[in-house]
This record gives sequence, C-alpha cells and structure tokens, in this order.
Amino acid sequence: MPRILGVDYGERRIGLAISDPTATIARPLPTLVRRRGKRPPVAKVTEIAREHEAEEVVLGLPLTPEGEESDWTREVRAFGDALASRGGLVVHYLDERFTSARAERAIRSLGLKKREREEKDRVDAAAAVLILQAFLDSMRRGAQP
Repeated sequence: MPRILGVDYGERRIGLAISDPTATIARPLPTLVRRRGKRPPVAKVTEIAREHEAEEVVLGLPLTPEGEESDWTREVRAFGDALASRGGLVVHYLDERFTSARAERAIRSLGLKKREREEKDRVDAAAAVLILQAFLDSMRRGAQP
C-alpha cells in the first residue's frame, strides 16, 4: 500500500508527516521553511512524496472558526491543485481548525525544555501528524474524511 503524506501548509513553514506502509500511523518529517515572496514549493513537496513512496497527500484545510472558506483557504486549495496537476498526486483535504492549538498542547505535554517547546517547526510537524492521523483513522473507520 502506498504511503500518504500529511501537509500543514503555512505562510512561513510547511509541516510534513508520512504514514507507515500500512496507513495506520503518522510520523513527522522535517519541516520545510518557506521564503517570503517565493512561489509555493510544489516541486519540493512532490519530491518528498516520491522519496517516501507516497501517492496521496492530505492537506490541512484552514477554515474559519465558523467553517467558512477564506482567502487563505483558497491559497491552500491552489497549492493542492498544483500538487495534483504538476505532481500527479491524489490530494485530499481535511478540516484543520484548531490543529495548531492541539499540536502546541501535545508538544507541551512532552516535558521538553521551554526553548524546545517553542520551536515552531516542531509544532508544525506535530500539526501535520495530527492532520494525517485524523485522515488515517477516518479511513480505517470507513468514513469519508
């Protein structure tokens, strides 16, 4: 079974996670840093997906607290469309509301030193894991994510 790549797409960083070969457990990958004014790193994310034998991507969809789409949601969808068209990847979207807050709580619960807890790339990777794990869990339950 091909692996699945989880993506927490942000303005400054892109958190990444990958599933195990059985699509049961998500684990973090190194976070990508985005440079201001540069195009979204479609080729780099596609390359990472290929390196890890992922044919599908789960992209966190940043809806407003009311569940509405925003300009940022549309930018994330455009990134997903580019991954599908240029990267040949199957793209799924998953509501990511409150994922970053849950990721920060999870990081704090690890008992790390304050400096380590505040490393933003650690939080972004944890958010990607949460997004991907929610998708994997919904697949196992037979639910549509």
